Amino acid sequence: MTSEIQSKIDEIDAKYKAINQKTETHLEGMLWSKPITYWDYIQTDPLLSLQVQRTTLPDEMVFIMYHQVNELLFKMILWEINQVAHCNELTTVLFTDKLMRISRYFDMLTTSFDIMKEGMAVDQYLKFRNTLTPASGFQSAQYRLIEFASTDLINLIDHRFRATIDRNTPYEHAFEHLYWQAAGKDYKTGEKSYLIKEFEKKYKKSFLAHMEEFNTINLWRKFKQLPEADQKNEALIQAMRHYDKTVNITWVMGHYNAAVKYIESVPGTQEATGGSDWKKYMLPKYQRRIFFPELWSDEELEKWGE
Repeated sequence: MTSEIQSKIDEIDAKYKAINQKTETHLEGMLWSKPITYWDYIQTDPLLSLQVQRTTLPDEMVFIMYHQVNELLFKMILWEINQVAHCNELTTVLFTDKLMRISRYFDMLTTSFDIMKEGMAVDQYLKFRNTLTPASGFQSAQYRLIEFASTDLINLIDHRFRATIDRNTPYEHAFEHLYWQAAGKDYKTGEKSYLIKEFEKKYKKSFLAHMEEFNTINLWRKFKQLPEADQKNEALIQAMRHYDKTVNITWVMGHYNAAVKYIESVPGTQEATGGSDWKKYMLPKYQRRIFFPELWSDEELEKWGE
């Protein structure tokens, strides 16, 4: 036995002794375990079995797979944000690196809209979209979690109600005034659409927990917890601004422009599949979603989304 092999065995032994495990038991397990394969590690077969069409129209498959890819990228984004949020010794270098990773994921999401915009026949979409009602991309829970983990809650409140809400407002009350409530709630009657009722039935409890968890550790709060000198780091500031603009303008407009081609292809059509007023919900100039308003000039804030 070479000294290198013996050294590795000693390290393995130390690893298992540290957790009160018998090294020989784990070595025996290694003796009988099968070598890993790509398809087992990536879980290719289960992954490729998740695309289930509701119609016979071929381009529905493009629509399904595209949105599943989006959700996988959202998971990657949340994975990176969580590392920043729960880091007890966050450095400017690490923060900047993570923000640029996240931005690249959103850059990928933005440029990918052409896959859907140019990759589906309009006549097919207009047929299979009716089988999707009342489901909507509005109901992406992961995207809501990304928002909660990125900024102070006040920046996600419908601009009409921000003056009445502060950091001491109960989460339940703040939840009812989030900007996206406007896409599924009639504020004159207070009645919520089926779209948002079902969304809340499934996710509201976890949303409220997430809102509370990230109240003091969202990306903006982590930035403000850095030493004052680090908060003036130009690379970090630019990374923060890039992320903010990418998520709240570039990506949103990419989504909007893709939707225009299909939804407006039918005269008089103003609603998305879930029945929402998609223009007022999506366009940045209406809700002015800004994660880090303090990092933008008054002029930039005034022209946000134009």
